[in-house]
Amino acid sequence: MTAEPTRILDVATGYMASKQLFNATRIGLFRAIADGAHTPAEVAAATGRSERQVRILLDGCAASGLLGRRDGRYELTDDAAEYLTGGENDLGAFLNFLELGSFEAFGHYRHTVDADEGGTLDFDEAGWAMFMAGVMQYNGLHARAFGEAFDASGKRSILDFGGFTAGWSIELLKRNPEARARFVYPAESSEMLTAAVAEAGLADRVTVEAGDTVTAVPGGEHDLVLAVHVIHRFTDAENRQILQHLRQSASDGATLAVFDFFLDSLPQQRALDARHAAEYFNFDGTEVWPEETVRSWLADAGWAFERYVDVPGSPRVLVATAV
Repeated sequence: MTAEPTRILDVATGYMASKQLFNATRIGLFRAIADGAHTPAEVAAATGRSERQVRILLDGCAASGLLGRRDGRYELTDDAAEYLTGGENDLGAFLNFLELGSFEAFGHYRHTVDADEGGTLDFDEAGWAMFMAGVMQYNGLHARAFGEAFDASGKRSILDFGGFTAGWSIELLKRNPEARARFVYPAESSEMLTAAVAEAGLADRVTVEAGDTVTAVPGGEHDLVLAVHVIHRFTDAENRQILQHLRQSASDGATLAVFDFFLDSLPQQRALDARHAAEYFNFDGTEVWPEETVRSWLADAGWAFERYVDVPGSPRVLVATAV
């Protein structure tokens, strides 16, 4: 096979496609053609931007596979219609965070690589609002996709430990009416969790308890344990302790679901995980761990690795069994 530069240039110019997506979303371009095919002039009128700039955005999004183009008119692909037009799965707030938060932070990535120093979160009030809106929107998408991809049938006692939001357990409880869930989260999360559970109509099947993620030993004989967006936030020693505590809280044969990004050992690394490994450390100093490291924690804590469950556009679920 003859070498060519196409792949290199696709990667090197990827930020250009990102910026076009961010700004097309920001000006409402996708919503402007949600009802069918439109010309650049029509989209320009609907968005209040110049036809020249709108045409560039339309062609850029068409080149990225987000729009179809025929006879000078543009229409949404299925992906754009589902995730960019304001519905339940809309990603607009998350894309806004990626541009104004993550993308801007990559301006110091040279220093991160050279000095091996992680970034720190430093937002004003408006910045924190932007960050939380984007992250919570993306987490909501993750939780719904997790509920569809992860089979928890037959599980009756869920321990949801140390994560960010109630969404993952809520999705499982909706699909498994016999199950109950116990949340053990830092105390500052209690109000948010309780409100989310009540809004979902599941207050009679959930208990919420305060516990430090590193030191708490929840106890119990749970048959399903969730660690959602936990391990990238803690050190090697802390994660070893967390997984040991979770094993002490699980029945023999129980299932552990670790929802996070991983640097895997497959012949082709999953791209989303590898990119987030750079983004997480550069942004706030947290770490996407190598699979072999995570497996060593699991083995030492009494968990046997089983498999990954892929969740489209999201972190994966690493599944292990209590032995």
